[in-house]
Order: sequence, then C-alpha cells, then structure tokens
Amino acid sequence: MDSRLHRKGIGFWLLTFGFWLLMQPANSQQLTANSQENWRDTLTAINKQIAQSPWSTDLHLRKANANLQLKQWQYAIDEYGLVLQHEEHNPAALFYRAYAYTHLRRFDLARNDLNDLLGIVPRHFEGRLSLAVVLQQMGRKQEALDELSQTVEQHPDSAVGYVARANLERQLKLDEAALYDWQRAEELSPLDPVYVINHVDLLLVLERRREARRVLDAAVSRGIPKSMFNDWYWKCKR
Repeated sequence: MDSRLHRKGIGFWLLTFGFWLLMQPANSQQLTANSQENWRDTLTAINKQIAQSPWSTDLHLRKANANLQLKQWQYAIDEYGLVLQHEEHNPAALFYRAYAYTHLRRFDLARNDLNDLLGIVPRHFEGRLSLAVVLQQMGRKQEALDELSQTVEQHPDSAVGYVARANLERQLKLDEAALYDWQRAEELSPLDPVYVINHVDLLLVLERRREARRVLDAAVSRGIPKSMFNDWYWKCKR
C-alpha cells in the first residue's frame, strides 16, 4: 500500500467535513475544468495499467483517489470495496470509503468503516476526529463528544483536538469546559488568532469582558498583531 498518496488526502476530508467544526478557513475544493481533465487523463492511464498488471493495491488506491478527485463517490466506494476484498484491514481504503460515504450521506456506513479503522489503528487521529464529525451529522452529539475526549486523551499535544471538542461543548452549552479547551488550544498554538477570537467570543457571550480583554492582551504580547483584534477590543468596551 502506498500510504503516502492517501496521507496527502487527509487534509482534504478535514477541510470538507471537519473545518465547519474547527472554525478554520477552508480553501475551495471545486475542480477547475483543466484539473478535471487532468484527473480524467490520470484515471485513463491508471485503468490501462490495471488492465496490463496483476493485482496491485497501489494502483487501485490511486484509481479510487482519482474517483474522489472527480467526485465520483460511488465509483470510489466500489474501488475501495475491491481493495478491502483483498486486504480487509487496509486503513486507507476504510478511511476513504468512509469519506466517500459521507458525500452520499450514508453516515451509518461511514461510521462502520471508521469504527473498523479504529479497531485496527486505535490512535488514528484523523479517523477518530472524522468519526466525531460523522456522529454529529447523525445527531449523536454525546457520542461525538466521547470520541473527541478520547482524541484529546490520545493526542494531548494537538490543538486541533481541543478546538474540535470546544466547539461541540459550546453547542452543548458546556461553556466552562469549552473555555478550558480554548485555553489549552492557545497554549499549544499560541500564534493562531482564530483560536483567540473564538475564546474571546465565548467570554463575551458570558459577559466576562475583562477576562476577554486579558485574553486579547496576552495574545498581542505573544506576537499576534493587535490590529487583528480591533473589532474584539471594541466589543470588550461595550
């Protein structure tokens, strides 16, 4: 298995399904006409290689990846299923078949694949984070929170884990827990203004303006330009 190919695509899923949760800016994933044509050419070339070769997991994973890039979700699902017939514990096939399932809103099947993945690789960060996103789409927010808590426990040095949990905690009105997670995220990624803004926003919702001002001042002292927080400083004075 060429894991490098699929490792590159991890961010693609998180951008598509995770960043609504993480409150991060996402680049457009829409393919240009030229890019679509390039991927079609790639798919044609891979199909010729497959026709001339004995079984190659790498070739079929590459074919499935081309299907994903062209948004051919069912074709990708079928291709990953073929890989899993040969290697039932292939992590990349499980992860990306789940990704394709989510595009078809087949969240129960996505959850099954992610659970299988985590049975094989329990500390798979992207897999567990993606499972939490899928569970939220299914309306299972408490289960999602449990997954995010396990993510944080397994990866305590990841700011992303704390941010994901903070956003869900806020939805569940667990404000004190969310404040703690925003603080931890800032400690782990002290120059990320998005984390500061979300932390401050929650403090303002709770009408804790002085504390919000201290968070802003601390961020500026760490080197984030004060101009990035002009609106938030103004809100602290209201």
